[in-house]
Amino acid sequence: MPSTMQQSEPNNKKPILYVFFGMIATGKSTLAGAWSRHKGLPYYNSDRVRKELANITPTESRRETIDAGIYTRKFSQKTYRVLLEKAKDRLQRGESVILDASYQYGRDRQDAKTLAGNLNCRVYFILCQCSEEEMQRRMAQRARDPAVVSDGRWEIYLQQKKRFEPPDELAASELLVIDTQAPLEELLEKLDGKLL
Repeated sequence: MPSTMQQSEPNNKKPILYVFFGMIATGKSTLAGAWSRHKGLPYYNSDRVRKELANITPTESRRETIDAGIYTRKFSQKTYRVLLEKAKDRLQRGESVILDASYQYGRDRQDAKTLAGNLNCRVYFILCQCSEEEMQRRMAQRARDPAVVSDGRWEIYLQQKKRFEPPDELAASELLVIDTQAPLEELLEKLDGKLL
């Protein structure tokens, strides 16, 4: 982690909504959490919010299929609404905020864009990607870690891959595609240079 901790932006700058998104095991939560610590910003993760809404502990596993239990489309929509409510509360206070979720559907990304537009805030979408080999390695590693919050597995990824809508609706100025296989320090430096 960088040795210098940066704090929230001064009040004379527009707050920023940072949306880290991508498929499971692409490193979005690792990078979003590191960006949160680096910038001193609040950070909301969809896996944690989803489990809070279901009244279960974050590390309690729910090995359901992609469309069952807390992973139905209806429950996911509720999760995304709560993420936006949390972001709205921070942005209205003039604070920048970080959201971390798959945002696999264009309509969910559009909702985040609309929120930022309505509040006259800037928005950046950071699409996290890596090779399938790296994703498999990360999933195997996570399966052995009892502190992991995500329930993502390879079979879930294969379904998600079919559904993931490319972010064609985003302007080039709003979108940063990043390969998360690079060292974390390097990724943070890249974000610092691109997300002005």
